[in-house]
Amino acid sequence: MTSEKTWYLYIIKCSDDTLYTGISIDVAKRIKRHNSGHGAKSIKGKLPVLLVYHEPHESHLSAARREREIKRWKRSQKLKLIEEKYSEPRGI
Repeated sequence: MTSEKTWYLYIIKCSDDTLYTGISIDVAKRIKRHNSGHGAKSIKGKLPVLLVYHEPHESHLSAARREREIKRWKRSQKLKLIEEKYSEPRGI
């Protein structure tokens, strides 16, 4: 049985300028949860957070694999990914 839910990999920027990578089905709800202090323990003292990147995935497994990959990256690699996505020309 295949799930019809889209999973998202997301990167948030914390108030101390650190980057946190996670996955969720509902990114907006997850960001609200982080900012209410009910998200990951590692960012509780770094609130508020701001969504700076997200990408869709067809499955939890795909999103989790991408999360593991990106969590191994250096900060400079993550910033480059963010910059490349949001500096691309957008069609009208």
